[in-house]
Amino acid sequence: MTILAVDCMGGDHGPQVTLPACRQFLEAHPDTQLLLVGLPAELAGFSHPRAQIVPASEVVAMDDGVEIALRKKKDSSMRVALREVKDGRAQAAISAGNTGALMALARYLLKTVDGIERPAIAYPMPNAKGRATTVLDLGANVDCTEQHLLQFAVLGSALVAALTNNDAPSVGLLNIGEEMIKGSEVIKRAGELLRSAATSGDLNFYGNVEGNDIFKGTTDIVVCDGFVGNVLLKTSEGLAQMIGGFLREEFSRNPLTKVAALVVYPVLSAFKKRVDYRRYNGAALMGLRGLVFKSHGSADAFAFEQALNRAYDAARNNLLDRVQARIAHARPLLVGVSDAPSLEPVST
Repeated sequence: MTILAVDCMGGDHGPQVTLPACRQFLEAHPDTQLLLVGLPAELAGFSHPRAQIVPASEVVAMDDGVEIALRKKKDSSMRVALREVKDGRAQAAISAGNTGALMALARYLLKTVDGIERPAIAYPMPNAKGRATTVLDLGANVDCTEQHLLQFAVLGSALVAALTNNDAPSVGLLNIGEEMIKGSEVIKRAGELLRSAATSGDLNFYGNVEGNDIFKGTTDIVVCDGFVGNVLLKTSEGLAQMIGGFLREEFSRNPLTKVAALVVYPVLSAFKKRVDYRRYNGAALMGLRGLVFKSHGSADAFAFEQALNRAYDAARNNLLDRVQARIAHARPLLVGVSDAPSLEPVST
């Protein structure tokens, strides 16, 4: 039985989204149990033989600062869900709440894996091959050294290997060009480290990639700092929403466009499904001594269920053990990590 702890109060919509998603998830996965964490009065109407309500008296708001989540709201639904993982009662925690608070609480309660200084947010982005390119970091670390980027590559490789049964996923380093001489000094040094890791058999390093390679599916994984990654994520989501809005507007203008819409509908429907970020919802907080998945704050029930699915897959496929094994193998390279300052994680 796979047991997941769900912060039912997090996100823009709280229980009105998380509870229907949990019910659908439970019906689709008879080998799971959910610990539903939240205000008892808000969850009282939910009943399922494989669901247990775990009370919490507080909620971390989407605009709460990290200090409030850490020091003032010590019985928040987010914190209690993470505590279920820490104490071994759940194999993973899922929340749609405040990203900065979730990362800070997860790092405080669960700690980082030996050899990893900073957790990273990893997210699958749809590509032209009908699969997904996993990108990290997407906002947990704004300032990164070359060692941090190497660590992200190791973490991303473990994640993709666990979820796709691909033991040697390819890794690309996001840059302004494919040539080794391009990019900042940090990126150049990161490239050297990644090539060394490839030589020692720790990574399948492809080389430098550009932004369009993410959507081409050139590599399975793309590594970047959190500032660039978060801008990339928000831009891609905005573009998908703009395309959807444009198509709806154009096909409602006049009878001719409506007829055209009927002809091309199957193609447009397939395209919309492929770029629908809801299908890929569920970012993994990698590098922790426990599994934590972050749902988009504005997720609907369908999207939140996808985050539950990703957490379930990670738990079933022993993601933590795979991370530990890869880090142990790459440990000679994971040395000399500088303690560069990190800004508060930004919203995903």
